[in-house]
Amino acid sequence: MTDLDLLHFEQLKKDVQGQYLKEYTPSQDDISKWKGIDIIYFQEDLRKKAKGNISEKSFYTYFKNSPVTKLPRIDMLNLLSIYAGYDSWYEFKKQHLFAGELLLENENLDEEEIDELEKTVASAPELPKNEFQPKKTESKTPENVDLQKSITEIQQVNTSVTKNNETEFSTTPPKKNFFKKNAWALITSVLITITGLLGFKDVIFSKSYKYCFIDKDRGVSVINTLEIMVVKENESPLMYKIKPGDCFSYSTKDKNLKMRISAPFYEPLEVNRSLENAPEEEKIELKPDDYKMAVYYFSIKDIKGGNPEEQVALIKQKRNQLENLISNNAIISQVYDNDTYGIERLDKQKYITLVTTPTTSLKNLNVIEMKKDNNGKIVSIKFKITTTDEKNK
Repeated sequence: MTDLDLLHFEQLKKDVQGQYLKEYTPSQDDISKWKGIDIIYFQEDLRKKAKGNISEKSFYTYFKNSPVTKLPRIDMLNLLSIYAGYDSWYEFKKQHLFAGELLLENENLDEEEIDELEKTVASAPELPKNEFQPKKTESKTPENVDLQKSITEIQQVNTSVTKNNETEFSTTPPKKNFFKKNAWALITSVLITITGLLGFKDVIFSKSYKYCFIDKDRGVSVINTLEIMVVKENESPLMYKIKPGDCFSYSTKDKNLKMRISAPFYEPLEVNRSLENAPEEEKIELKPDDYKMAVYYFSIKDIKGGNPEEQVALIKQKRNQLENLISNNAIISQVYDNDTYGIERLDKQKYITLVTTPTTSLKNLNVIEMKKDNNGKIVSIKFKITTTDEKNK
């Protein structure tokens, strides 16, 4: 990577910005000041024209900071170049050469590198012309007569020694007591066993329980991520997060279990169980909050109609429904996963505009939290639009 490549990338960002401004009017003309809904619309246009996508994290890394200190990957450079109207990143650089810049597909060695290579070859020591051949070792066979004679003598001596050893061994029977010999080993084994039982008593005497959660009205698994707080006496509560469709497994040696269960679209529930005769598996019903669920449904509802007039009518219907469900003073927040911009506050109308614009990003809208007042109006919404990378984790 060279400094010229970084300058070319700054040029490319300007071309990308100009391409988008030909058809759209974001909140700010400067691409480095885009955020929230502007980024979503740009991602949608990039998918439509260049058949690819960049994550929100990459946008903040390379477009929010100017000038950048490192280049994106080549696939992202090619994607942005295609969006700006070029065949590739190489083609873009080729048409934006700086004064004196020479762009080659295959870089060659310069004169200094060639001179250095010749010096290295010239100073290398010459190899010897003659190769050393390993010497063959000749094996001499000893005379058979002497060898046979010596073997015979050795065999006679070994035989006599073996017989004497057998005689002496048979005349001395074992007199040691087995228990006295292994007493310390037996005591040590008993102590190790007792220590192990004391150290792992919680694991050994614990019992596992499994709880699955279903929608009380629909009889199916809950559609939200559940937060479960296990409350224990004289201890801090334990927090667990359970994905939609998963069951909660918990091991304990206690005789009672107290859980507080909450989810964005369901009424909170407190569960108290006596575990002395409790089943190992149980299904727990959660009552859905229909009002909150309606807001979520209208937020992600597909409004693509058969013709332009029908689609406009659907958008108008969706806006009216959300107007009635959400309070005018509602606090609405969009959460991001980046260091530059962690959370963005939206007013009611901006949120309705976001969710009534038909984009593929709305399929990834995930409500983190939703609250309503005593009159049934939604007064708080916290949501996040997950990226493709996050969904594949």
